[in-house]
Amino acid sequence: MFTKILYVVVAICLVISFIKDKGKTKKALKKSLKSFENILPQLLTIIVIIGMLLSILNEQTISRFIGSNSGILGIGMALAIGSITLIPGFVAFPLAAALLNNGAGVAQIAAFISSLMMVGFVTIPMEVKMFGVKITVIRNMSAIIFSIIVAFAMGAII
Repeated sequence: MFTKILYVVVAICLVISFIKDKGKTKKALKKSLKSFENILPQLLTIIVIIGMLLSILNEQTISRFIGSNSGILGIGMALAIGSITLIPGFVAFPLAAALLNNGAGVAQIAAFISSLMMVGFVTIPMEVKMFGVKITVIRNMSAIIFSIIVAFAMGAII
């Protein structure tokens, strides 16, 4: 229902924009179409990766490794995978939803997502060049600690 309301609001705003300035609205629509064309290959890749992952890993395997009963070991595994994986958020969130629907635990997915977004082991060489070793270590260690806190908090709340 909420999605339908958003579509209606966007349609109304588009009509208002078109009435106000046809040229700018057409230019904005062309830019948005170009952006969609640029993101489409990555979006299709996400769908393929999630599909392949879910066909390889069944619900029992997911539950065993990162399910709610996997405890601290599962959180640690999800944290490690998130820390070394370099994928954008628009890939991570659908993947997390699919994993949750297939038996993953909330705390484990929280650890995965927060470490994925904040910890950057893959980008450490670039980060060291830009900010130095000390700042890089402090930032990554802080992000790991925060990811652990988030995981336990989400596990307790949800």
